Amino acid sequence: MTFPRFATIAEMRSALASKTISAVELAREHLDRIAASDLNSFVTVCEDDAVATAREADGHIGRHGQSGLVGVPVAHKDVFCTAGVRTTCASRMLAGFVPPYDATVVARFRDSGAIMLGKTNMDEFAMGSSNENSHFGSVSNPWDVTRVPGGSSGGSAAAVAAGLVPAATATDTGGSIRQPAAFCGISGLKPTYGRVSRYGMVAFASSLDQGGPMARSAEDLRLLLQHMEGHDPLDSTSADIGPTPREADRVGLRIGVVREYGRDLDARLAATVDEAAAVFERLGHERVEISLPHTTYATAAYYVVASAEASTNLSRYDGVRYGHRAESPNDLDDLYARSRSEGFGAEVKRRILTGTYALSIGYYDAYYRKAQRLRRLIRQDFLDAFRSVEAILAPATPSTAFEKGALLAPDETKDPTVMYEQDVYTVPASLAGLPALSIPCGIIDGLPVGMQLIGPHFGEDRLLALAESFQQETDWHQRTPPR
Repeated sequence: MTFPRFATIAEMRSALASKTISAVELAREHLDRIAASDLNSFVTVCEDDAVATAREADGHIGRHGQSGLVGVPVAHKDVFCTAGVRTTCASRMLAGFVPPYDATVVARFRDSGAIMLGKTNMDEFAMGSSNENSHFGSVSNPWDVTRVPGGSSGGSAAAVAAGLVPAATATDTGGSIRQPAAFCGISGLKPTYGRVSRYGMVAFASSLDQGGPMARSAEDLRLLLQHMEGHDPLDSTSADIGPTPREADRVGLRIGVVREYGRDLDARLAATVDEAAAVFERLGHERVEISLPHTTYATAAYYVVASAEASTNLSRYDGVRYGHRAESPNDLDDLYARSRSEGFGAEVKRRILTGTYALSIGYYDAYYRKAQRLRRLIRQDFLDAFRSVEAILAPATPSTAFEKGALLAPDETKDPTVMYEQDVYTVPASLAGLPALSIPCGIIDGLPVGMQLIGPHFGEDRLLALAESFQQETDWHQRTPPR
C-alpha cells in the first residue's frame, strides 16, 4: 500500500498498531522518497540498517503492540554521533569520521523503537542560516528549489517539509531549528538549555547549543520531546528536572508582543504575524505589548560569544587525533596549518578567526566580556517580561526564504553580517537559554511564514499547548509544498 505522504506520527502509530501497514513497508516508502528527492537533504542514508531495524520493530509490535516510537521513521541531523554510521557535521574535516558510540538523543530514539533512515545535511559545524555552507552542497527548499531552506538544520527541515520523513532531530544555537522550520513551513522546538542532553552532539558553542525536534505539528513535537528530554549524567549541563507535563488548555493567558521586534520587519510578514496574534485573542488570550530594550544588541553579542566558543571547541581538529589530515606535512606546524585550512570551509574559518580575536589579549575586555554582560542584560529583560506575561509571540524570521546565493559571503565581496541578521529574532531567546518554538502562520507569495512562541525557562508545556490550540484553529501546518 501507499501510506499518506504527510501523515502525522500519531497516524503512523495508529496504522502500525492496527497492522494497516508494517514498519518495513513504512520504512521502504520513505526510503524510496528519499532516493527520488533532488533536495540534497541527506548526507547519509542507512537503507539496510533501517529495513533490518524495521523488521525487528514489526516483531515487537506483533508481540507487544505499538508503543513509544516503535516503527516510526526518523532522521538525525548530522551533528549527532551515531555508532557505526559516519557523522560529518557537513564538513570535509569529518567527512570520514565514524563514531564508536551514539549521542544520548540518538540512543533514546533507538530505545524508543524509532527507525533511523539516515543523517541530514546542514551548515558546516552548524554555522549558518541558509544551509549553503555544507561540504556536501546546499539543500533546496521544497516550496521553491531556487531558495534556501534555512540553517543550520536545513536538511532536517526540508526532509520533513517534503514528506521524506515525518520527524527529524535538529539543533539550535542561535535559531537553527526555528528559522528553517519557518522557511519550510513546519513546526520546530528549541527546548530550554539543559532539557535535552548535549552528549554526543558535536559542539559549536557549548553554552548555547541545544537539540530539539522538527515535525509537521506541535502535537508531534510534544511526542518527540518525550523521547529526547531527561537528565543525563554524561552531560554536565543537563538539567535534573522532570519530564514536560501536559498543560491543560487555558484561557486568559497574557501573550507579550515585543515592541522592538516590529522595527524593520517586512510589512506583509508583520501583518501575517499580527493575524496570528488575533487568533490567540479569539481563543480567549490577551495581547500585551512588552519591551525587551537590550534586544537590539543581541545579534552582535551572540556572534561574539558563539564565535569565541567555536574557536575553542574547534581547536581539537588539528590533523593528529581524528578528522582530516593533510598529506605529507613538512613538520608539525605545517600539519596543523594545512589540515585546518583544507578541512574547514570559509564560514567556519571566519568564525574561528573572529572568536580567536575576541578572546585575545587586549581585546577580551572590549569584546568577549562586554558581550557576556549584554547577554546577562538580555536575559534579565526576558525575566522581567515574564513577570507580566505567560508567553511571548514574535516573528521567527525577518523575511520568507531568500534565494540561494543572495546573502552568502564566501569571500570579501559580500558582508557576512547581512546573513547574520537573519537571526535577529531568534538569538535573544538563545542567549537567555529560553524555550522557543516556530509554527507556520501564513503564506506570502507561495512561501511559508513562521511565528515564534517564547516561554520562561522549562515552560515548554505552555508553549506546546498554545501551539496545539493555534493549530486546531488554523490549517497552516497542514499546507504542503506544491512539488
